[in-house]
Amino acid sequence: MIEARGDREIVLRLVDGEDLLGGLLGLEVDGALILGGIGMVRNAVLGYWNGTAYEEHEIREPAELLSMQGNIARRDEERIVHCHVSVARREGTVAGGHLLAATVANTAEIVLGVPRGIVLERREEPNGVAGLYPRT
Repeated sequence: MIEARGDREIVLRLVDGEDLLGGLLGLEVDGALILGGIGMVRNAVLGYWNGTAYEEHEIREPAELLSMQGNIARRDEERIVHCHVSVARREGTVAGGHLLAATVANTAEIVLGVPRGIVLERREEPNGVAGLYPRT
Protein backbone atom coordinates (compact mmCIF):
# COMPACT_ATOMS: atom_id res chain seq x y z
CA MET A 1 0.00 0.00 0.00
CA ILE A 2 1.11 3.51 -0.79
CA GLU A 3 -0.15 6.12 1.69
CA ALA A 4 0.09 9.91 1.93
CA ARG A 5 -1.36 11.96 4.80
CA GLY A 6 -2.28 15.62 5.01
CA ASP A 7 -3.74 17.46 7.99
CA ARG A 8 -7.19 15.90 7.52
CA GLU A 9 -6.86 13.69 4.43
CA ILE A 10 -5.39 10.30 3.66
CA VAL A 11 -4.85 9.16 0.08
CA LEU A 12 -4.17 5.46 -0.48
CA ARG A 13 -3.19 3.29 -3.38
CA LEU A 14 -3.57 -0.45 -2.93
CA VAL A 15 -2.00 -2.73 -5.52
CA ASP A 16 -2.93 -5.99 -7.19
CA GLY A 17 -3.57 -8.82 -4.74
CA GLU A 18 -4.07 -6.69 -1.62
CA ASP A 19 -7.09 -7.22 0.61
CA LEU A 20 -9.15 -4.04 0.23
CA LEU A 21 -10.87 -4.18 3.64
CA GLY A 22 -7.70 -5.42 5.31
CA GLY A 23 -5.84 -2.40 4.00
CA LEU A 24 -8.44 -0.05 5.46
CA LEU A 25 -8.56 -1.91 8.77
CA GLY A 26 -4.78 -1.76 9.04
CA LEU A 27 -4.62 2.03 8.94
CA GLU A 28 -3.41 3.78 12.07
CA VAL A 29 -6.57 5.90 12.37
CA ASP A 30 -9.28 6.01 15.02
CA GLY A 31 -11.96 7.26 12.64
CA ALA A 32 -12.25 8.35 9.02
CA LEU A 33 -14.79 9.05 6.31
CA ILE A 34 -14.35 7.09 3.09
CA LEU A 35 -14.92 9.88 0.59
CA GLY A 36 -14.33 7.91 -2.58
CA GLY A 37 -12.55 5.06 -4.26
CA ILE A 38 -11.92 3.90 -7.82
CA GLY A 39 -9.95 1.09 -9.44
CA MET A 40 -10.63 -2.61 -9.85
CA VAL A 41 -11.51 -5.52 -7.58
CA ARG A 42 -12.01 -9.26 -7.91
CA ASN A 43 -13.54 -11.85 -5.59
CA ALA A 44 -15.82 -9.11 -4.30
CA VAL A 45 -18.52 -10.10 -1.84
CA LEU A 46 -21.35 -7.58 -1.65
CA GLY A 47 -24.06 -7.68 0.97
CA TYR A 48 -27.68 -6.64 1.08
CA TRP A 49 -29.08 -6.15 4.61
CA ASN A 50 -32.52 -7.79 4.68
CA GLY A 51 -33.29 -6.58 8.19
CA THR A 52 -31.78 -9.52 10.05
CA ALA A 53 -28.70 -10.62 8.07
CA TYR A 54 -26.61 -9.85 5.01
CA GLU A 55 -27.55 -11.68 1.81
CA GLU A 56 -24.20 -12.20 0.09
CA HIS A 57 -23.52 -11.85 -3.64
CA GLU A 58 -20.10 -12.73 -5.02
CA ILE A 59 -18.47 -11.25 -8.11
CA ARG A 60 -15.40 -13.35 -8.82
CA GLU A 61 -14.25 -11.81 -12.11
CA PRO A 62 -12.40 -8.47 -12.12
CA ALA A 63 -14.80 -5.53 -11.99
CA GLU A 64 -14.29 -1.77 -12.15
CA LEU A 65 -14.66 -0.08 -8.77
CA LEU A 66 -16.95 2.82 -9.71
CA SER A 67 -17.70 4.31 -6.32
CA MET A 68 -16.91 3.72 -2.70
CA GLN A 69 -18.10 5.54 0.39
CA GLY A 70 -18.51 4.90 4.08
CA ASN A 71 -16.53 5.23 7.28
CA ILE A 72 -14.05 3.66 9.61
CA ALA A 73 -15.01 3.74 13.29
CA ARG A 74 -14.09 2.09 16.58
CA ARG A 75 -16.05 -0.34 18.69
CA ASP A 76 -13.90 -0.60 21.80
CA GLU A 77 -10.48 -1.69 20.49
CA GLU A 78 -11.83 -3.00 17.16
CA ARG A 79 -11.87 -0.97 13.93
CA ILE A 80 -14.98 -1.43 11.81
CA VAL A 81 -15.22 -0.48 8.14
CA HIS A 82 -18.74 0.29 6.96
CA CYS A 83 -18.40 0.68 3.23
CA HIS A 84 -20.75 0.59 0.25
CA VAL A 85 -19.51 0.19 -3.31
CA SER A 86 -20.71 -0.02 -6.87
CA VAL A 87 -18.79 -2.14 -9.38
CA ALA A 88 -19.13 -2.64 -13.14
CA ARG A 89 -18.64 -5.98 -14.84
CA ARG A 90 -16.96 -6.35 -18.24
CA GLU A 91 -20.31 -6.22 -20.11
CA GLY A 92 -21.28 -3.00 -18.33
CA THR A 93 -23.76 -4.24 -15.76
CA VAL A 94 -23.44 -2.61 -12.36
CA ALA A 95 -23.82 -4.22 -8.94
CA GLY A 96 -23.62 -2.59 -5.56
CA GLY A 97 -24.00 -3.08 -1.85
CA HIS A 98 -22.21 -3.35 1.45
CA LEU A 99 -18.60 -4.39 0.89
CA LEU A 100 -17.95 -7.61 2.81
CA ALA A 101 -14.73 -8.63 1.02
CA ALA A 102 -12.65 -7.83 -2.07
CA THR A 103 -9.19 -8.31 -3.49
CA VAL A 104 -7.62 -5.45 -5.43
CA ALA A 105 -7.24 -6.22 -9.14
CA ASN A 106 -4.55 -3.97 -10.60
CA THR A 107 -5.10 -0.90 -8.38
CA ALA A 108 -7.47 0.85 -6.00
CA GLU A 109 -7.20 4.56 -5.24
CA ILE A 110 -9.02 5.70 -2.10
CA VAL A 111 -9.48 9.09 -0.45
CA LEU A 112 -10.29 9.38 3.27
CA GLY A 113 -11.20 12.39 5.36
CA VAL A 114 -10.28 12.49 9.03
CA PRO A 115 -12.85 14.53 10.95
CA ARG A 116 -11.43 17.00 13.43
CA GLY A 117 -13.13 17.11 16.82
CA ILE A 118 -15.55 14.27 16.00
CA VAL A 119 -15.25 10.74 17.39
CA LEU A 120 -16.72 7.95 15.27
CA GLU A 121 -17.87 5.18 17.59
CA ARG A 122 -19.86 2.00 16.90
CA ARG A 123 -22.23 0.34 19.36
CA GLU A 124 -24.18 -2.88 19.11
CA GLU A 125 -27.82 -2.35 18.09
CA PRO A 126 -30.72 -4.70 19.04
CA ASN A 127 -30.83 -6.00 15.43
CA GLY A 128 -27.17 -7.09 15.57
CA VAL A 129 -25.76 -4.20 13.53
CA ALA A 130 -23.00 -2.03 14.97
CA GLY A 131 -24.63 1.41 14.72
CA LEU A 132 -22.64 4.62 14.29
CA TYR A 133 -22.67 7.02 17.26
CA PRO A 134 -20.69 10.13 16.28
CA ARG A 135 -19.89 12.57 19.07
CA THR A 136 -17.85 15.69 19.66
